[in-house]
Amino acid sequence: MKHPFTIRPLALGAALAGSMCVTVHAQALGSGQIFAQLVDRNQMRARGLLEYTADRVYSVLDPGGKVHARIEGRMEFEAPESKTFVTKSEAGSAIVRHLALKPLIASEINAARGKDRHDSAITPANYALELIGEEEVRTHPCYVLRVSPKRADKYLFEGKVWIDKQDFAVVRIEGHPAANLSFWIKRADFVRDYEKVAGFWLPLKDETVVQVRMYGKKILTIDHADYAVRAKALEAESRR
Repeated sequence: MKHPFTIRPLALGAALAGSMCVTVHAQALGSGQIFAQLVDRNQMRARGLLEYTADRVYSVLDPGGKVHARIEGRMEFEAPESKTFVTKSEAGSAIVRHLALKPLIASEINAARGKDRHDSAITPANYALELIGEEEVRTHPCYVLRVSPKRADKYLFEGKVWIDKQDFAVVRIEGHPAANLSFWIKRADFVRDYEKVAGFWLPLKDETVVQVRMYGKKILTIDHADYAVRAKALEAESRR
């Protein structure tokens, strides 16, 4: 049986969603058109991203803000599927770090390398999207869509997604897994925000509130900062 603190992150997909020179005419778009633009732009920009590095801070807290464990380091990505994490410092409970944070980091690295891979991208094969409105997120005008998974899978999610109206990029995701993560996890609600870096939308912050049997509520956060990106010219990719 898995330890109650062992939480594997959802591979939410659409991590690479950036600005493109392609222009979509200003008109009322339906859910299908928005979805198609999102998929096309993500594929195009995924081909453009060569590598990045970013500082990461992984933390487990209680609702009052007390930090139980923390790991700080640097994540290094090289296309197409190589990730390496270099640890800089560790603090707090060694048990929580060993049973929660380190497996979390390892699972992301293994997934990138093709091990234990699950298809969880935001694509028509996995999800249905329904346009429900428009909102601004950190000054970015966005379409808001309800996301419904097409199967009960803990690597998929149910919730909402905010898509930038100009870039057709994922700006925010809110939801919960489409299936139970484990016996110990009664519920997990997450929010992931993205920021635009060198023409790409990359993760800014993850926060997951987890109800753990016998342990109560815990909060897992991942902060991403100081990106350095190397990429092909997006304009060149868009002309292909």
